[in-house]
Amino acid sequence: MTVSVEQHGAVAVVTLDAAKTKNAVTDAMRRELFTAFEDFALDPAVRAVVLTGANGDFCSGADVAGFGGGGMPGSLGRMHELGRINRAIYHLKKPVIAAVPGVCAGMGWGIALSCDFVLCDDRAKFVQVFRNIALAPDAGSVWLLSRLVGPMRAKELCYTGRVVRAAEALDLGLVLEVLPPEGLMERALAFATELAAGPGISIGLTKRQFDLAASMAFDPFLEVEHVMQPVASRSEDHAEGVAAFREKRKPDFKGM
Repeated sequence: MTVSVEQHGAVAVVTLDAAKTKNAVTDAMRRELFTAFEDFALDPAVRAVVLTGANGDFCSGADVAGFGGGGMPGSLGRMHELGRINRAIYHLKKPVIAAVPGVCAGMGWGIALSCDFVLCDDRAKFVQVFRNIALAPDAGSVWLLSRLVGPMRAKELCYTGRVVRAAEALDLGLVLEVLPPEGLMERALAFATELAAGPGISIGLTKRQFDLAASMAFDPFLEVEHVMQPVASRSEDHAEGVAAFREKRKPDFKGM
């Protein structure tokens, strides 16, 4: 297995593990990643997810050993599988944190950007490598980068294929926090555990609002918002939150 899943309370930790290639994603890994996140969507025991890489790196992109395999049908099939992964992560109605050590390149960076939050260690190096091998970006990188840093900076990163180191990534808003290598997973797990203890239905609806806000005009967005609020108000967690507020205590949310 090159993708492992471990449960830490209500937090699932997904780890890419292919040491010889800095966790480059193979065809098998694409299927394993998609299956893992699809399972999380239906598992009430999982309330937050941390995605990381083993061996001191996050992901160096696609495994070049698979390039060109199967001709055009093979390439189209791999892109289809990659798209499934991006959607499964981006649309998961639970918080997803990318904990990025070391190298984060190509599709690996796109996968990280599909998460709600990116934390990295101070050794992290982000790069859109596609121009170096004469390919267009994949893994939703252009769409995601454009929304985070604006079209002009996104173009510069993609056209040049230059390395963005941890400090610059923080300045650009591409990562939430930069940590020492030994503290990265500890912080990611603590953050995920904090989010997992929150009101799951409310957080899921809020995540959907952010998703819709990227593509909807204001008035239609308000119409969707007007539906979501009554839905959240019928949740058990809402009743618990109101009771805790009145009783001046910390709420005990169950994600229900």
